[in-house]
Amino acid sequence: MSIAALGSHRATGRTISEQFHAFDARNLHVYRALERMAARRLAADATRVSLKDLFEDLRRQLPHGACGLNNNFTALYARRLVDNHPHWACVFELRRRRVA
Repeated sequence: MSIAALGSHRATGRTISEQFHAFDARNLHVYRALERMAARRLAADATRVSLKDLFEDLRRQLPHGACGLNNNFTALYARRLVDNHPHWACVFELRRRRVA
């Protein structure tokens, strides 16, 4: 299997990063909600925050669920949070990416 195939979604042929950027551009409220939720947990003395857990909470909070909120996006949202809040770097566990 080629490296390009590892990062592609079979149905669309687009990489997870491409899918994420398209979703994020259409759903700016998702990032803002994740950012607020992470900040609240940290303000309540959490030392670690799970983006998977935040995703599930967000799914419960959004009316009609969160259409298109793909679990494959959790790592990309975690990286974006850390990029925008470098002091949160120790809060999220970020693994090395296999595909850009």
